[in-house]
Amino acid sequence: MQAIGLGPHGERPFPADKLVLSDPEAESARAGRFAMAVVLHTTTSDWSRQELAGIVATLEHHDATIFEIVDCRFDKDRQNKELLRLANAPIDAVISLPIGTSGVLEGHRAVVKAGKKLVLLDNAPSALRPGVDYLSVSSADNFGIGAIAAELTSPHVPNEGVVGILNYESEFFVTNEREIGFRKWMGAERPDATLVRGRFASVEEAGAAYERLLAMNDDLDCVFVAWDVPALRVLATIRDGARTLPIVTVDLGDEIAKELRKGGPLKGIAAQRPFDQGAAAASAALMGLVGRSPPGWITSEGLKVTRENLDAACDVLWRKPAPPPLQSR
Repeated sequence: MQAIGLGPHGERPFPADKLVLSDPEAESARAGRFAMAVVLHTTTSDWSRQELAGIVATLEHHDATIFEIVDCRFDKDRQNKELLRLANAPIDAVISLPIGTSGVLEGHRAVVKAGKKLVLLDNAPSALRPGVDYLSVSSADNFGIGAIAAELTSPHVPNEGVVGILNYESEFFVTNEREIGFRKWMGAERPDATLVRGRFASVEEAGAAYERLLAMNDDLDCVFVAWDVPALRVLATIRDGARTLPIVTVDLGDEIAKELRKGGPLKGIAAQRPFDQGAAAASAALMGLVGRSPPGWITSEGLKVTRENLDAACDVLWRKPAPPPLQSR
């Protein structure tokens, strides 16, 4: 399935697996021995570990080093503070996953003003300009992933059924794109279905948000949860006695794969390719440092995962090693 979603500023997608440095660029990158920092919303998820694995492998291949990995713990104030500190650090570039499109501009702008190259993962803070303030955004085709999730949901929804969408409350571009893609597919292919919405303010609150959604919609038939970590909270809430409904989510982490293998409430996963996304982000940063302008919106297509093709999907997406242990703040 070819990428169909556009970037935060309407950029057309460039395939992550096609982004490579030329031989002269790779030679220049190795000669530069660049140092970079990676700033993530969290480092604890399987998605983050695979994204880091792609970044680390690509940088090591080009004799570049990771100066530091920062776990912002979904805290915008922390992210601003860490980026302000890194603006004065002896590094050449920052790869950052902004915690939303607002509230994190100060730190990212400080990195740019300090003369460091900036590559973004998933989100772009409002007021930062592609190709001017930052080199690229590397992400999945989240619009397409939302469509995959809707396709996985559809068989579990009866005629004129009700589908819940449980999404993150913060203004994450990627989770918003998933919801838009999900809604568009359902509107075109399942116009009989009614869609209702729930929100969680934090990952830890996702189970309670599921119970609220149930309380407000006693005719609910199925729920789409924005990604795997909150989906695990929902599944734990079901095990604790909440009403059991078919669940579909995004991201093929180890724990969610175990849930899918069980054959319980989890019915399908629309998977990203985080290793490839991390590798593309690192390549974009190196390109910028050797004088080449990388594409502004770099994407990888999603993968539809069910219990039947789970092992094959894991082989495809987990074929790369996890990153070596690195100190993170």
